[in-house]
Amino acid sequence: MIAACASAHGTNIFGIRARRRPPGSVTMLAVDVYELSVDLAPGVRDLEFVAALDRYLAALQTDGRIERWRLLRSKLGLGARSEFKVLIETRDLAQLDAAFAVVSTRADPIEEFHQGVNSLVANFQAALWRDFPDPQRVTGQERF
Repeated sequence: MIAACASAHGTNIFGIRARRRPPGSVTMLAVDVYELSVDLAPGVRDLEFVAALDRYLAALQTDGRIERWRLLRSKLGLGARSEFKVLIETRDLAQLDAAFAVVSTRADPIEEFHQGVNSLVANFQAALWRDFPDPQRVTGQERF
């Protein structure tokens, strides 16, 4: 979740009206999380991957195509499938689709950054997650 302070007008940085909260609290916004699982390609050094990933995702973040991202590495070899997880957070699927639209042009400068990461990894897998329960969820009327 992304923490965003409500403005004096009762809306957060995305223009969404916040529910009343006690003074000093923050509004938590639901997000979609695009999860990438990867291993390093043979001969690739871990910090080389980190630098390339930072160039790529920082470019998308600076342009407002994603909200934030994190890089996780398995600890003590206890990763489920891959050594690295990249978690990319977006406000919604529309923002993620806009990021895909830019990357899929395969044009520089973003193509250079994308290829810079893609050339360093193996065993790529992706998943899409959302915060739960959904903020629009209605309770008491479920039929299953």
